[in-house]
Amino acid sequence: MLARAQAGDHHAFAHLYSLHKRRIYSLCLRMVGNVAEAEDLTQEAFLQLHRKIATFRGDSAFSTWLHRLSINVVLMHLRKKGLPLMSLDEAMEPSYDDGPGRSFGAPDLSLTGSIDRLALERAVAALPAGYRLIFVLHDVEGFEHNEIAAMLDCSVGNSKSQLHKARLKLRDALRQSLRKGGKR
Repeated sequence: MLARAQAGDHHAFAHLYSLHKRRIYSLCLRMVGNVAEAEDLTQEAFLQLHRKIATFRGDSAFSTWLHRLSINVVLMHLRKKGLPLMSLDEAMEPSYDDGPGRSFGAPDLSLTGSIDRLALERAVAALPAGYRLIFVLHDVEGFEHNEIAAMLDCSVGNSKSQLHKARLKLRDALRQSLRKGGKR
């Protein structure tokens, strides 16, 4: 299938697109947090793939190469947008939004899971870009550290370290969220 797509077979490329579009979209959405931007970036990633598929040499898995290409598209978008980017070695304290004031009455238990999910999504969104990228690739997308290292051109140890730091920041953010919510 890949060889046919590299040779210019549009049906083979369409098949590759259908196989990988959900994971690429998910990656873009997790990185930018905006549905419209994620859709545009997914489209841009596959346009880049179409332009560059002939350059794939097979040194790594195709999915690893495609994810690296997609990550580059997202990072270029963030640079153009003027958002501050951080290297994987930099750390920055996330800023926390003040949540809504405490309401009176008993907590609505039917909303507890939704609130927890929203708190997690906010905490992930507040992570520095490098931490968020490693967290999404490993804990959400399911890539192994060696695959992430190949995608991001870093060491396996760096990937593990960044994931550990991201998880620590998430724990702190979720603890603060619980305190603000008055649950503990």
